[in-house]
Amino acid sequence: MAKATALILAASRKGPDDAVAQLQNLSHKCLIDLDGTVMLERVVNSLVAARDIDRIYVSIEEEATLRAVPALAAMLDAGTLFFVPSSDNLFTSVSNAVEAIDSPYPLVITTGDNALHTPEMIDHFTGELFAARPDVAVAMTPAQVILDAYPDGKRAFHMLKDGGWSSCNLYALMSDKALKTAKVFEGGGQFGKKPERLLKAFGLTFVILYKFKLATIDGLAKRLSRRWGLTLNVVRMPFADAPIDVDNPGDYARTLGILKRRRGAEV
Repeated sequence: MAKATALILAASRKGPDDAVAQLQNLSHKCLIDLDGTVMLERVVNSLVAARDIDRIYVSIEEEATLRAVPALAAMLDAGTLFFVPSSDNLFTSVSNAVEAIDSPYPLVITTGDNALHTPEMIDHFTGELFAARPDVAVAMTPAQVILDAYPDGKRAFHMLKDGGWSSCNLYALMSDKALKTAKVFEGGGQFGKKPERLLKAFGLTFVILYKFKLATIDGLAKRLSRRWGLTLNVVRMPFADAPIDVDNPGDYARTLGILKRRRGAEV
């Protein structure tokens, strides 16, 4: 199968007022330095090194933000990285990018603050994607994998009949048919924190099954497959770091510590 195109969603909801951006007095959270490398550059580098990724697009407010990072500016000039303007919500940012990209599918979508994603993680996801070839794929890590690595960590899990799960902000769309699934993000994400978004996006029956832990994660995926008239697969990610993004100063400190431990530095 042909290699996938990657789309990094990197727009900032709050700009310089974002609590993470304020840690280093920056105009954009994706420009923060994490152990010597800009956060967005880390995400791009992992995709560059991944086995099944070809072109890489960044959806962000302005190309100038990318050009503020020398390594990313060089990639833009070399034609190995591409800019697409973001929109006012996740769905329109994705749909506008699909329109702008020539032959966009398979499209792997991630975010600009998943600084702990590694090429190995991306390869695992795309390997499962290309083996099963569903219309849509969503990466999830079992809670136990995370708790085994970080027993004292406090994380919000999606609790289901088969245990807890955490989203990795890693998705794949295989065709225009699959694009309609991204519409659930039109009002924003964070479904676990905002139940009204869950109800609007997935319907009452899904919410009941979810809230009362009456279905497994694959059971919910099958229900959504029927609702949308396509196949949605959950890719299980055996990586404790895969769901960790940099959404607040606490996440920043946690991510920085993990990056330092990865290279054997003292934390």
